[in-house]
Amino acid sequence: MDKKHLTTAEAAKLLGISRVAVFKKIKAGKIKAKKLGRNFVIEKKELGGILEETLTEKKKSQIAEAVKKTVKEYGETLKLLGKE
Repeated sequence: MDKKHLTTAEAAKLLGISRVAVFKKIKAGKIKAKKLGRNFVIEKKELGGILEETLTEKKKSQIAEAVKKTVKEYGETLKLLGKE
């Protein structure tokens, strides 16, 4: 297989889920896969942004702003939840 495709085991490892969960997502149509003999192959592009190896500066900035906003608005609640 070329680098554009993943096996179900590779996809499971990258997504942090089991192979069975990958098969369930394929069956439910949440992950598009092609049958190749007895196996499925998944195009990397089908997994969307999950497989991005690096974050762009814009995305890093958006994440930082979201974290600041969350801490500002829910800081006290987060502290209380952390104590439980």
